[in-house]
Amino acid sequence: MGRPTECALFKQCWFIRRMYKVGLTGGIGCGKTTVSNLFKQLSVPVIDADDIAHALVSTAGIALAQISQQFGKSFILADGHLNRGKLRETIFNDAEKKAQLENIMHPLIYAEIKRQLSELSSPYAILAIPLLLETKMQALVDHILVIDCPMEVQINRVKSRDKLSAVQITAIINSQVSRAERLAQADSVIDNTQDLQKLSRQVHLLHKQFLRQAQ
Repeated sequence: MGRPTECALFKQCWFIRRMYKVGLTGGIGCGKTTVSNLFKQLSVPVIDADDIAHALVSTAGIALAQISQQFGKSFILADGHLNRGKLRETIFNDAEKKAQLENIMHPLIYAEIKRQLSELSSPYAILAIPLLLETKMQALVDHILVIDCPMEVQINRVKSRDKLSAVQITAIINSQVSRAERLAQADSVIDNTQDLQKLSRQVHLLHKQFLRQAQ
């Protein structure tokens, strides 16, 4: 018989190893979702803070009522969904409102991250948390993985993806920790300025590293 594949080892050895937690972060437009999906293809569990946030503000989410109470019923559409555009514009122009929203969302997001972690059985997991450094939650993870690209690349990617102006995108970037600070706190960095093949190669190398560190 041949040697088991890395994927098979990943699935089989969880019961003798403490789970290693990798915090995946980066600025808007840096490609965090693309990298997360590459880890998923290697059977690595990914807990995504953005997915959790979307669930929390869905019609069945526990944050929706809190937002309605804090901001007013005008932030809820007639069909019961959150008026994302109005909320985005409000917090973009009002730092106090932004802080109020964060006070609602961040505790709920991290509580759900920890709940999902408690249900995992794997050598390591990816915690995709865009605001990991901004919320000062570095202690939650064992390793900080930063997805990096220049600011002009961020702006171009977000402009092509979202209906936001360069001014709005720049303001979002400036509201996050600086690129220099993010890189200074990184344990590993993925350069996401090249093609998908080279990006995948970086992920595969890190996958091997994280499996070793999880032992």
